Amino acid sequence: MHINTLYLSSTSSLIDIEQGIKGLIMAVKELTVLVACSLIACATSDEFFTSTDKISQLFGEEKFLLATFSLYIDAEEEIVKRMKRDLLLLQLGTYLDPVDPEEIKDPVAALKLLIRLRAEWLSIEEYTQKSLYKDNVYQILLEYAQIPQIEDLEGAALGLISLQELYKLYPHNITKETSLNADEAYIVGLIAFRQNKFQHAFLWFLYSLDRLTEYSAITEKELLRYLSDSAYHFGSLPVAMYFGQRLLNLDPTNDEVKVLLNLYRLLRFQRTSNPDIFTLNTQSSKYETLCRGEIDERTSKRQRALSCRYSTGGGNPRLMYAPVKEEVEWDEPRIIRYHDIISDREIEILKNISRPLLSRSETKGGVSKIRTSQSVFLKDDNTVVARVNQRIADITGLSMKSAEGLHVQNYGIGGKYEPHYDEWDDENGRIATFLIYMSDVEIGGSTVFPKVGVSLKPKQGSAVFWYNLRKNGNVDLNTEHAGCPVFRGNKWVANKWIHEFGQEFRRPCSLSYSE
Repeated sequence: MHINTLYLSSTSSLIDIEQGIKGLIMAVKELTVLVACSLIACATSDEFFTSTDKISQLFGEEKFLLATFSLYIDAEEEIVKRMKRDLLLLQLGTYLDPVDPEEIKDPVAALKLLIRLRAEWLSIEEYTQKSLYKDNVYQILLEYAQIPQIEDLEGAALGLISLQELYKLYPHNITKETSLNADEAYIVGLIAFRQNKFQHAFLWFLYSLDRLTEYSAITEKELLRYLSDSAYHFGSLPVAMYFGQRLLNLDPTNDEVKVLLNLYRLLRFQRTSNPDIFTLNTQSSKYETLCRGEIDERTSKRQRALSCRYSTGGGNPRLMYAPVKEEVEWDEPRIIRYHDIISDREIEILKNISRPLLSRSETKGGVSKIRTSQSVFLKDDNTVVARVNQRIADITGLSMKSAEGLHVQNYGIGGKYEPHYDEWDDENGRIATFLIYMSDVEIGGSTVFPKVGVSLKPKQGSAVFWYNLRKNGNVDLNTEHAGCPVFRGNKWVANKWIHEFGQEFRRPCSLSYSE
């Protein structure tokens, strides 16, 4: 089933569209319009005033014309009644499945909203495209309504799956606070299947099967087929055979399933391994373990020995009477957190400036799946932006003349930036990074340094600072870092990437290989 068709069928299950009646109404409508147009055409091709007999025949034609027009009006009224009924049912869906704007921090709630709005749009589109005023209504909707596209649903589902992969979550775990119905779960499974994530696809199809009702658009036969296929592609032939046999019991005449079952039986004796499709793999990279908060005890002990102090940025006059709170998060490479360096009011102003300008974040190679967020570079012509930039210069003691603009980011469902270096090896490299946290994040969203085992939790109003380059100009390989997937919350950050040019006397170079 094509995914676009699925969304439409999901809508149909919600509003219970009677396709036969609708087709009949549309047929009547088209017929009456055709008859009316034919009458007009006939009227314009004949001459009446020159024949009294023809004029007298117009009494009958008039009755037929008005009766036809009345039939057309009845058909239109019936369509309006159906549209009002469908509108009420769509509105009922928003009451039965409310999404508080504050609760959109939950990735499952966000996915449900995207699916619901997409389904509502397809229902509305179906009517407006067939309206006599479709050019006006449809174009207004296209121009002013912000409608999620197929890519949004696919991206949201993949974000959900990436959270499962990193935090080792099953569908019933990740939907603990916000559940999905059978059709919604099927969508997630279908997208996982198409991305060759067969284990996650299987688990979502199984979740969907458990929630199947008489009102679901997806059928038991379709789910059993996908369950069998997912298990086969994953390599679990006994499970593929089990669900294939269940499908054959429902549909004994299905010759294709019979052939597949015979194939599975043949392959079963040739396979030496039988992976467990019901249990997620627990092996993880250092990046993943840090994101889950699994910190090595030696790292924790070393961090506890580090210090906090008030800093004047090396004697900066602006900080002499208002020093900043400085906390050393790690000593090599030196990673420093500054507390309360930006106010809540300044944060809201930066967010409001950025919202209409946000677009998909890119890596050096362009748009990439390793980075799922939206961002914008803000110019210094805004008072708050200029004030924040000056504050960064005061704290770090570095020149901002060659620095990039303040880069504000907002992360999406499972939003992340996988391990990377900020330094891009260009002629005027990024010597340092100043990362401002503009929000707290309930679960996930930490900044982690896999090479040294450090994890920094976002704290609104604070910022972390580190040098990407050593004093000898080489990249500090220990500064590889990542933004962990946001599990619950709304993550906002602002980056200031400071470049080498202009720092010659502020951070002198060294000829030593070790510095």
